[in-house]
Amino acid sequence: MYMKENDKKYGFTISLYEYEATIPTLWKAVKEFIQENPTLVSPDNAMAFLSDDGGETYNRCHFWSNFEIADLDLWRSEPYRKFFDFLDKKGGFYYERWGDAPVHSIGAALFAKKDQIHFFSEIGYKHNPFQHCPQQPAHAKGKCWCDPKENFDYEGYSCLKRYDALHK
Repeated sequence: MYMKENDKKYGFTISLYEYEATIPTLWKAVKEFIQENPTLVSPDNAMAFLSDDGGETYNRCHFWSNFEIADLDLWRSEPYRKFFDFLDKKGGFYYERWGDAPVHSIGAALFAKKDQIHFFSEIGYKHNPFQHCPQQPAHAKGKCWCDPKENFDYEGYSCLKRYDALHK
């Protein structure tokens, strides 16, 4: 309901860096797609979450898809379907390991507005070895079993700082 009422298209609880060895040619394909389809990319996108240099290179940040909530219209949209079909023809899903997490993240970052991507700070989620535990005051209001000290949000391998920077 929150997402619908606030025009959110994608929500997550954990973000981190992808293992580079699993996606060696993914960003090359993404850049090629953007070059061939510049009008499909949202003008107020979240490229700054994905890249530190305006899209020349991929910093490997992605929203972890173990917990994600998305408006299916995003995945059914013409831009995302064309993007997915383009990637599929490149073969990286089969010959590398282009997984749902980086592909969904790149798609959400490019085709939704940056303000349509939401961090669910109040929802705890753990998938070993990573955990998002709501922090004060959300931890006190909720029925959290997690220890707020065991929180991955701002650890070295987390990308949440990059997400936060989108909204400053």
